[in-house]
Amino acid sequence: MSVKFSLVLVIYKEYIMAYDFKKMDEKVSDACKRFESEVTSLRTGRAAPAILENVKVEAYGIINPLKNVASIVIEDAKTLLVEPWDKGLIDTISKAIESSNVGAQPVVAKDAIRISLPSLTEERRKLLIKALKEKMEEAKISLRHVRDEVWKDIQDREKAKSMSEDDKFRFKEEMEKKMKEGVDKLEEIEKRKEREIME
Repeated sequence: MSVKFSLVLVIYKEYIMAYDFKKMDEKVSDACKRFESEVTSLRTGRAAPAILENVKVEAYGIINPLKNVASIVIEDAKTLLVEPWDKGLIDTISKAIESSNVGAQPVVAKDAIRISLPSLTEERRKLLIKALKEKMEEAKISLRHVRDEVWKDIQDREKAKSMSEDDKFRFKEEMEKKMKEGVDKLEEIEKRKEREIME
């Protein structure tokens, strides 16, 4: 066997033994972003525009998230100010906020709506922590589905002889490492939110 042929064979083997984790990385990243977005909407005693951003408002014959029809700004530590771009939507927006579960009463003040957030009770904190744990479990289940998909694909490739058994276990190890990074990221988001709720 010539040196040139041996080199080509080694390069070819390296090529077929590589596994592309790009899709898995994207799915893990998306799951973390989704979890972060969901827990942002869990209202603490602190004013944050994210509390109201996704309140559903019926405007112009379609359902819109509030952030698409108004600006939401922090007036002070416990107050948000909603300024509709179309002043004709003030009453519609006020009713949408009132019927949402943000736990605060909107007050129409001229061309804007003021929302004062009450301090959290101990009972409310417990409910928020419970909701946070439930969302965390959903996010972990989502990551487990991603891992199961990738592991099945790796096993299928090994059965089809497009990778060796050694490579299968090497890729499994890499997959588990990526999963741990994803779970660590979720836990970091969860702890940060839990501190915010308990402050």
